[in-house]
Amino acid sequence: MNDTHWTEAAETATETATATKNARIEREDRKLEKRLCREVGRAIADYNMIEAGDRIMVCLSGGKDSYGLLDILMKLQQRAPVNFELIAVNLDQKQPGFPDHILPDYLGKLGIKFHIETQDTYSIVKKVIPEGKTMCSLCSRLRRGILYRVAKELGCTKIALGHHRDDILQTFFLNMFFGAKLKGMPAKLVSDNGEFMVIRPLAYVPEKDLIRWAQVREFPIIPCTLCGSQENLQRKQVGNMLREWEKKFPGRIESMLGALQNVVPSHLMDRELHPFQTLRTTGVADENGDLVFDEEELPMPPALPAEQIISLTPAH
Repeated sequence: MNDTHWTEAAETATETATATKNARIEREDRKLEKRLCREVGRAIADYNMIEAGDRIMVCLSGGKDSYGLLDILMKLQQRAPVNFELIAVNLDQKQPGFPDHILPDYLGKLGIKFHIETQDTYSIVKKVIPEGKTMCSLCSRLRRGILYRVAKELGCTKIALGHHRDDILQTFFLNMFFGAKLKGMPAKLVSDNGEFMVIRPLAYVPEKDLIRWAQVREFPIIPCTLCGSQENLQRKQVGNMLREWEKKFPGRIESMLGALQNVVPSHLMDRELHPFQTLRTTGVADENGDLVFDEEELPMPPALPAEQIISLTPAH
């Protein structure tokens, strides 16, 4: 066999390997798309998020989560059992250097209805919040009020937000650690002004799937320079803690999300949720009653070292 034959054989082998790799990647991408559609559809069904005739305002920030939300909702819209309308809305907060052409260009190519609301909340936040302090709270309040107004002007019945499974759990632990509340981020709620139904269709979706989907779809991501550049936020610390747990004990995140859907008020200590002060014995056996003197057997993995439980930052 001469040099030409060896070269041709090498090129053929390379082409075959590349084709095999590409086919494998395409299969994985299709599986990811099906999984995302399935989990979003399951959340919508479980919480009756979308009903016939709904006009849904999808809040689009330019981040991976809101891009993913809009993308999957558009896919589900094509085969949903009910008709509903989507309108993408972005709030341009006039951050310095914000590329205000990216979202209109992207949404225009999609052919979806959209609205860009321009309000200079950036200057307000920078003026009011001292340097180095967290801006999220004030920014959220300003943004919320503006988006409620826009939703009303657009005639929207529901507001869809891009919070995912990991956001929900992070919020739960933040409230428990720093707010002394067992309070998470619900998949569906009535807005604080009482006018809108707010839904989170990504409630069952892990962040890692959204990261991968953003790569697959090549979304034109816009980084947040207002709050995303602030380091050492408590949410980041809690996020690191959850990722460390999931790395050491796979399945723990799913178990915690399940716990939020399986609350037993009688075994907590909130007197508003359970009538502890007026409890009376009944003299009747209850097969679901608490076995006070027996230790409950739990399918738990080995516990984390104590220092990792009390520390928000994973040990290195």
